[in-house]
Formats: sequence, C-alpha cells, structure tokens
Amino acid sequence: MSFLGFGNGQPQPSSDQKITAAETELDLVTDMFNKLVDNCYKKCINSSYNEGELNKTESGCLDRCVAKYFETNVKVGENMQKMGQTFNNGGKF
Repeated sequence: MSFLGFGNGQPQPSSDQKITAAETELDLVTDMFNKLVDNCYKKCINSSYNEGELNKTESGCLDRCVAKYFETNVKVGENMQKMGQTFNNGGKF
C-alpha cells in the first residue's frame, strides 16, 4: 500500500521526467490530430470546392471519418496495452 507515493517499491519520477513525459504525450496527440485532419480532408473534401461551407455529403463523410479514426485508435491502443502486459508478464507475442 502506498501513502503519498511512498512504500510501493517504485521510484517516483522527477519533475523533469514528468515534464518530458507530458511534452511527449502532447507531441503524440498533436501528431495524431494532424494526421486525422489531413487524412479526412483528403478523403472527404473535394479539391475544387466552390463553397465556403461544407455540404451535406462532406459533413457526413467527415463525421464518419473522424469516428472511424478514433475507434481504430482506441482499438490499436487497447491491443498494444494487452501486448505490453503479456510481454511484461514474461509471455511472448
């Protein structure tokens, strides 16, 4: 049992390590967002658009694209966690 982070047998990360981890996570989230925007834009928006607003087809396509992107990202993350747990427990992939 841990009290204020003491006694659990694991060293606590330093402030610099926490900042580095937060920066890395921000970079990963920003990269994922940029890829999402780029992929869904290329897939759903006509390159020769004449209107300033999305039409119904583009809007529906973007909704589906974003939903699929996040659903896939969640599934990949879950599978990677399972693989990591298996690996940490001495198993093989």
